[in-house]
Amino acid sequence: MTAIITFIIVFGVIVIVHEFGHFYFAKKSGVRVREFAIGMGPKLLQTQRNGTTYTWRILPVGGYVRMAGRADTEEETIQPGMSITVVLTDGMVTRINLSDEEELVGGRTITVNQVDLVDDMVIEGYWPEDGELVRLPVDHDASVVEADGTVVLVAPRDTHIESAKLWQRAVINFAGPMNNFLLTLILFIGLAFTLPGVSTTTVDHVAKDSPAAMVGIKSNDTITEINGKKVNSWQGMQNKIQTLPDKKVSLTFERHGQTKHTTLTPKGVKNGGMKIGQIGVTSKQTTALGARLRYGFQATAQSMTQIFRAIKNLVQGFSLNKLGGPVAIYKNTSEVSTMGILAIVSFMAWLSVNLGMMNLLPIPGLDGGKLLLNAVEAVIRRPVPEKAELAVTLVGVGLLFILMIAVTGNDILRYFVK
Repeated sequence: MTAIITFIIVFGVIVIVHEFGHFYFAKKSGVRVREFAIGMGPKLLQTQRNGTTYTWRILPVGGYVRMAGRADTEEETIQPGMSITVVLTDGMVTRINLSDEEELVGGRTITVNQVDLVDDMVIEGYWPEDGELVRLPVDHDASVVEADGTVVLVAPRDTHIESAKLWQRAVINFAGPMNNFLLTLILFIGLAFTLPGVSTTTVDHVAKDSPAAMVGIKSNDTITEINGKKVNSWQGMQNKIQTLPDKKVSLTFERHGQTKHTTLTPKGVKNGGMKIGQIGVTSKQTTALGARLRYGFQATAQSMTQIFRAIKNLVQGFSLNKLGGPVAIYKNTSEVSTMGILAIVSFMAWLSVNLGMMNLLPIPGLDGGKLLLNAVEAVIRRPVPEKAELAVTLVGVGLLFILMIAVTGNDILRYFVK
């Protein structure tokens, strides 16, 4: 039960933070956010504020943001011959009911002839009591009661995401991953202030017979350069060493104020299906305020670099075992949940930056795919044709769905069947 609760909290927080990024910048750009949902599946509760409906849904996993756009209107939902209920205020439709389970006080039933809730903002139809054909104007901020009882505002064209400026759409698409990076930074800074100390580039312990010991590196030596490039953090040093397994590396370090140079070969070690380099040293710790703040930035940058390397490794040699879906996340969460709150926070930070980086991949259906379409539009100086964009997105979503099924199946076999 602890593992399940931890998984719900960890996964839920990083997804909601991601979606809030899209939500905030969409609102700032004049895009109508019709719904902000916490959880998935059937609706439990709802409330409306500043034009957005906030819903709490039954499955406590993740959430989503519904932005007004050509993919989210009532144009295909309300068909000719359909009977709907409308509420009129001073001759204008202010509420539309599409639910069989809801009744509108003061509402009138109309049989639809045609409807346009995007441009003309009208409902044309017949009053059943006298068969009179009427053409009713619809308020720009009219609300719609959907089939499941969710109440959202209509989506006129000027509120669509497609109506926002190109740079605004790009910011909206990037905002989700950006929020994940910010969450990672905040979590790592928080961790830095709970730890007894944070790492420095000064060596604390040198393992016996390690590559570092064999070239004479000692405790209290401060590593300053690797292959001629300055080292500003222990995380940065680790990152560089890990990318150079079994390769000669030039090392510059300071000892008692004197600069020394040496060459060593990091030992290649298998770690999570990848080969990384290690030289066999540990770091001295510090409790300085500035060092703790730097740790948050450095740990975030290191996490992003590690995930970039993992993505590169995946491209160079694709394998389902290099990927993990919800099952893998749950399995890792269940293990981390036994290690204490600090381990959970660290795992959440890593998972958050992972979600941000993966979403920036230029794959249709992901934020990176949308940013790629934004870039294409900027180059050709006109919007990408709607049919082309839809086709590319559908193909991308289809491939992602297939990949998700394959990864989930592989995770089940890896972790539970074996």
